Amino acid sequence: MVRVRVRVKPGSAKNQVVRNPDGSLTVAVREPPVEGRANRAAAEMLATFFRVPKSAVRLVAGARSRQKVYDIGV
Repeated sequence: MVRVRVRVKPGSAKNQVVRNPDGSLTVAVREPPVEGRANRAAAEMLATFFRVPKSAVRLVAGARSRQKVYDIGV
């Protein structure tokens, strides 16, 4: 299992994942930060980025913050 620090940018013009020099990721999602929609979209983007099923991505910390921690299972 890999633990990843992620900065989520909700309401972005396009969906994308960018690896930062410090090892963290920035995930831009089109979804607004309403009722967890941006969190779900970010989890789906991370699943695609790491090539794992959506069920292998779990939000560990930061549900109501832009700074989040996800566990990526294999």
